[in-house]
Amino acid sequence: MVPTGGVQGITAVASAPWGSAGILTISHAYCCLLGEEGLSYATKIAILNANYLASCLKDYYKVLYTGENGYVGHEMILDCRGFKAVSDITETDIAKRLMDYGFHAPTLSFPVHGTLMVEPTESESLYELNRFAEALIAIHKEIEAIKDSGNKTDNPLKNAPHTQLVISAENWDHPYTRKQAAFPSESSERNKFWPAVSRVDDAFGDRNLVCTCIPIDAYR
Repeated sequence: MVPTGGVQGITAVASAPWGSAGILTISHAYCCLLGEEGLSYATKIAILNANYLASCLKDYYKVLYTGENGYVGHEMILDCRGFKAVSDITETDIAKRLMDYGFHAPTLSFPVHGTLMVEPTESESLYELNRFAEALIAIHKEIEAIKDSGNKTDNPLKNAPHTQLVISAENWDHPYTRKQAAFPSESSERNKFWPAVSRVDDAFGDRNLVCTCIPIDAYR
């Protein structure tokens, strides 16, 4: 795309008039630093990492858009749509629950609605890949438990993420334990990341933007 727009005669550096100049320079620097051989090796590791995760999770999540031999590229798409009918669990619930396991959720509902797109880069270690796979497998087991119990409203996924304030509250009236809520894995017990806020309504927030900044005139 040809850059358009500009400010006071300055041409934009991306396809959007207010695009970030760093997008191009960072990519260029990355390629230059790695060189031809390094860039090729990094690409191979990224593809290997994605296929390793896909192999670990294939018995628990349907992987979309695999090639003729069953492999994926540098990313994989986990289909979560089948969970809703049997447990009312959505891809959003899984994304929120991953925070309790210490992970920022991967790409949500893009490019396919009802999915999680995972792109493990070449920098991810085998330890981190295994930790992520174990978290998603554990979440799948939690979904199975929800299906068996029939409790589709008060469970670890629907209430995720669990903050420190929620866990330390005097009253706890959920059918699962505080430990299961906040420390669902061994790695979360050793190195816990506490989410700052509990569940928020993402769709409402996207449709109702609220600026909490002070007025522009206050900066004068």
